[in-house]
Parts: sequence; C-alpha cells; structure tokens
Amino acid sequence: MTNRLRVLRAERGWSQGDLADRLEVSRQSVNAIETGRYDPSLPLAFRIAELFGLAIEEIFVSPSKEIEA
Repeated sequence: MTNRLRVLRAERGWSQGDLADRLEVSRQSVNAIETGRYDPSLPLAFRIAELFGLAIEEIFVSPSKEIEA
C-alpha cells in the first residue's frame, strides 16, 4: 500500500525512531510501513492519522486507487 508516511515524518524532522516512540511501535514497523512491506492495522492507521492531524485516506492510498493511477 502506497503512503505518505515518510514525507510527513520528514516534514516534522522526526526520525523513524521518533515516530515509532510516538506510535508505540518498533522502528522496524515504521520502516516496514513506509516501504510498503507492511500494512498497518486499522487501529494503528487511525493513530497515525490522528498523530498527523489528517484523514487516513490523506496518508494511505487504497490499492484499488493505485491501479487507477
């Protein structure tokens, strides 16, 4: 799943570790989400969206939308 997590994190000057601490997940989980190797659970996706003050769809691109693009 494509997402903007790396860009949003970089805009705030946060390391992957900083974001992991804020989300209470491992740095490896943040890396896996950023690289699209892992799709976050719905509760984690909501925590990410709330942390950045955005809607989930402003961060994550639906796989069906990726096909259209």
